[in-house]
Amino acid sequence: MDEPAQYGPHRWSAGHHDDGNNARFRGATFMVADLRGARMVDCDLTGARIVDGCLVDVDVSGWVSNLVVNGVDVTEYVESELDRRHPERVQLRSIQDADGFRVMWSTIEGLWAGLTERVERLPEAARDERVNDEWSFAETLRHLVFITDSWVSRTILDQPKPFHPFGLPQTAYAPADAATLGIDLDAQPTYAEVLEARADRIAIVHSVLDGLTNAELGRPCLRSPAPGYPEEERAVAECLGVLMDEECEHYRFAARDLTTLEATPVS
Repeated sequence: MDEPAQYGPHRWSAGHHDDGNNARFRGATFMVADLRGARMVDCDLTGARIVDGCLVDVDVSGWVSNLVVNGVDVTEYVESELDRRHPERVQLRSIQDADGFRVMWSTIEGLWAGLTERVERLPEAARDERVNDEWSFAETLRHLVFITDSWVSRTILDQPKPFHPFGLPQTAYAPADAATLGIDLDAQPTYAEVLEARADRIAIVHSVLDGLTNAELGRPCLRSPAPGYPEEERAVAECLGVLMDEECEHYRFAARDLTTLEATPVS
């Protein structure tokens, strides 16, 4: 596998709020437990061990490292296969300078443009249709609005009130923090309104990339992306890396779900 480049994607913690419940299963042991149909969302399974389990039709997505199945570490296979199917992942890890970010963003825009064309060939209801209770296409675009607001407008540009009310934070984000940012989690914008917000955020990214220099990539950004994220300095390159990593990963999820919708069109 390719080694991560200087300006490749970075993983980060959004700072889960401990309400007394999110750690209640830490270190737990499930003996002869029937967990059929269990659904785990945004769970930290680091160090989890399944012994003599029955895993049939199991679907795992997320950040995977050192995944051992029946004594075989399958991590490299999974990563290699994802790179084969989604070469934009390799391109992202290979970024070395400001021009690399500009070219990467052009790739990302092209991917989403193609996906949007496919969605709009389906019945309108498909834009809000969830597959396996994952975000719909419209919800995914709303999340990317939030990501741009967090990692570009707030962190890189230091705008005081960058958040669009239609932005959609990650599922585990504290509702109280979202309200503080002016985000309406109960909003039901039209698809046209979602596209308008998305287009505006794409223009903001262009405004940053158009004048980006190699020297600017190392500039420290002092504000956290949003309340609940660790308070620490992040270089411009890291913020752009997170933005583009999110774009690539959510494109992959959206493309996967769109293929399902195309096979069983919404009536």
